[in-house]
Amino acid sequence: MSTSTTASVSTHILDTSAGRPAEGVAVRLAARSGRSAHYGQGGEWRALGGSATDGDGRCKDLPALPEGTTHVRLDFAVEPYFEKKQADAQQDAPANRDSGAGAFFPEVAITFAVVPGEHYHVPLLLNPFGYSVYRGS
Repeated sequence: MSTSTTASVSTHILDTSAGRPAEGVAVRLAARSGRSAHYGQGGEWRALGGSATDGDGRCKDLPALPEGTTHVRLDFAVEPYFEKKQADAQQDAPANRDSGAGAFFPEVAITFAVVPGEHYHVPLLLNPFGYSVYRGS
């Protein structure tokens, strides 16, 4: 067991519609302390900064969590990624233009609880009409 007084977070995104990592997706990180806001005892969200996914779909430089963090929120700005992907596809094959309007979910917000000393890897499996997340390793 780790003796660290803070948790740590990492993430990556796989575009399941292409079977490839999703590069260039902006990811923001926020944290709060206390119980869930649903119970009326949660603290305010504190924006910590962000990053963008690299060629492997990974964010390797997310900010550290402050001591006392109990909840983390990852916000993924996926709409620009799908708009770029659609524009690139239209440029490569103009005869096969898709009339779709981009992503059904323009952004994905994932909120999860953390405990000090643990590492949380939270992958996002993404496609234009759905997503799933899980606690990875």
